[in-house]
Amino acid sequence: MTAADAVASIQYHMGANSKSAAKSLVAAITDIKADGPNNVVITLREGSADFAAIMSDYHLVISPAKSDSTSDWQSGVRTGPFVYDRFTPGVSAKLKRNPNYHRSGMPYFDEVEFLALTDVAARTNALTTGETHFMSRCDLKTVHLLKRNQNVNVYELTGLGHYAFPMNTTVAPFDNVDVRKALKYAVDRQDIVNKIFLGYAAVANDNPIAPSIRYAIDPLPKHVYDIDKAKFHLKQAGLSNLKVAINVADAAFNGAVDTAVLYKEHAAKAGIDIEVVREPNDGYWDKVWLKKPWCATYWGGRVTCDWMFTTAYAEGAAWNETFWKHPKFNQLLLQARSETDDKKRADMYAEMQQLVHDDGGAVVLVFYKYVSAHSKKLAHGRISSVFDLDGLRIAERWWLT
Repeated sequence: MTAADAVASIQYHMGANSKSAAKSLVAAITDIKADGPNNVVITLREGSADFAAIMSDYHLVISPAKSDSTSDWQSGVRTGPFVYDRFTPGVSAKLKRNPNYHRSGMPYFDEVEFLALTDVAARTNALTTGETHFMSRCDLKTVHLLKRNQNVNVYELTGLGHYAFPMNTTVAPFDNVDVRKALKYAVDRQDIVNKIFLGYAAVANDNPIAPSIRYAIDPLPKHVYDIDKAKFHLKQAGLSNLKVAINVADAAFNGAVDTAVLYKEHAAKAGIDIEVVREPNDGYWDKVWLKKPWCATYWGGRVTCDWMFTTAYAEGAAWNETFWKHPKFNQLLLQARSETDDKKRADMYAEMQQLVHDDGGAVVLVFYKYVSAHSKKLAHGRISSVFDLDGLRIAERWWLT
């Protein structure tokens, strides 16, 4: 790998026609160039206190540079611990050990294969029969049975991620902030934690910043289940009742459909009729998410406020799933990014979280735990909580006993 490869790879996400989810993360770069074979010089439009963290985003992998200095991202060649053997998108990826990996003695496996088993029963069966060694997103209803299996270890890890029902704030009736507030008050999140997640989650408050993140706040007023407030905001919107549809599939998160059905029961008491449209798991992220006005989603961890907000709430961000545009929020996002006074920065992020809570289009339901299971033939060290699968590094950092 050379500096030219790094430059070409970052520029790929910066292109005018780029559809990359990381485009908003690199938008502040005004110039990037190689300074010899091993150094890259990046010039930013404004200061960015979190820039080093943002550059670790999993989209920003390094691919070879072609002769015309553009990125050869289609080559499948990267700098990680494995090289491609066979890859079928949405089905499986078979990888072989990279003999030139820069970390000595790693990875520990000669080859690994990832299988996309969207059906939780199929995942569980594959693990218990020995077809696979690891499964993420255990079925919370049956995880107690896995815990009894003498050949399996189950671990629970509090991460930074959350589950949500995002609304397209540019489409009626979700373009009305009082409708959005009515829906936020019309859901009993504690009931969802108890009945759907069986305690493997914590109630959220329409703020996507996990409590353990620096500068996180818990905005007021709390969006607890309150039928009277839901009816009040419907009235403020000029409505006595409301009928809306939500398109969901368990591909979004385990229990998404059941969560929507329970939400329907909660909201009915406020005169809100939620039609739960169950979508196929296959194709959910292509045909429903960012396409339907109201749907289900999950977010993995983002370790800073700026990273989360720039990816999912900034105006024009590719993954701004609520299509939310708030001038004050976007102004604060730029100011906070370059502010080095810790108190001022904390105040800015507090105000931004309050704006998302009050005006944003995401019903942030819960902060979830990673509940995964693996064969006792697998061993590992300390597990990262930033993302699932040991911070997405399971293939590199785990080994067979």
